[in-house]
Amino acid sequence: MNIEGLDITILAPAFVAGLIVLMTHIPLGFEVLQRGIIFIDIAVAQIAGLGVIIAYTLGWDEHGFEAQIAAVSSAMIGVWILNKLESKHGKHQEALIGISFILAATGGILLLANNPHGGEHLKELLVGQILWVEWGQLLYAGIISIIVLFVWTQYRARIGSLGFYMLFAVAITVSVQLVGVYLVFASLIIPALATIGYAVKSGPGISVIVGVSGYAAGLVLSALLDLPSGAVIVWMIAISALIIKIAIPLKAG
Repeated sequence: MNIEGLDITILAPAFVAGLIVLMTHIPLGFEVLQRGIIFIDIAVAQIAGLGVIIAYTLGWDEHGFEAQIAAVSSAMIGVWILNKLESKHGKHQEALIGISFILAATGGILLLANNPHGGEHLKELLVGQILWVEWGQLLYAGIISIIVLFVWTQYRARIGSLGFYMLFAVAITVSVQLVGVYLVFASLIIPALATIGYAVKSGPGISVIVGVSGYAAGLVLSALLDLPSGAVIVWMIAISALIIKIAIPLKAG
C-alpha cells in the first residue's frame, strides 16, 4: 500500500474534475434513461475522441485549441446525424448508436495503426488521465459545464431533441478529455440508474451520493494501491450504487 500516493496536489484537481463531470452528467443521465438511448454517451465520447485523434494525426497538440475544435466539431456532426436517424429510424436507434460507436472506435485504431505511440493514445482516450488534469483545464471545463447545465435546466422544454443532442455533445466532449470514455459512460448512466425504484424527489440526491462517493473512493483507492484511477473509479461508482440499493429501502422518499 502506497501512503505517499495520497498527494492532495494531485488528488484535489482530479476530484474537482469528477465533480465537473457529474455536474452535467447526472441531469443528462436521467434524460438518456428516459429516452432509452443508453449507449449514446459512449458513442458520442468515442466520436469526440476520434476528432482528437484526427487532430493528433494532423500534427496538432492533442490538448490544444485545435484539438478542442476538432473534438467538438466531430461530436456535433455525430449527434446531428444521430438526431436525424432518430426521427426516421427511431425503433432502431440503439443499433444505430452501436454502429456509430464501432465506426468511431475502429476509425481511431486505423488512424493510429502506424503510430508507435498509438496504443498509449488509445488507452488515454478510453481510461483517461484524470490524475494529470490541471487547474487551467478545470476552469475551462467548469465554465462550459455551468453553461450547459444552465441551458438545460432553464430551456430544456424549448430546445427540442436537436438542442438536447447538441448540449449533450458539448458536455461529453468536455468530459472525455478530462476523464476518458469509460468514466464518461459510468458517470452518466450508473448514478441515474441507481435511482430507479425510488421516489422521484430522492433521485437527484441519491445520484449525487453515488457519483461523488465513487470518485472520492476511487481516487483514494487507486492512489493507495497504485492502480489506474479511471478504471478504479468506474468500479467504485458501481459499488457505491450497489451499496445504496442495499442500504436504502425502495420507494424511500
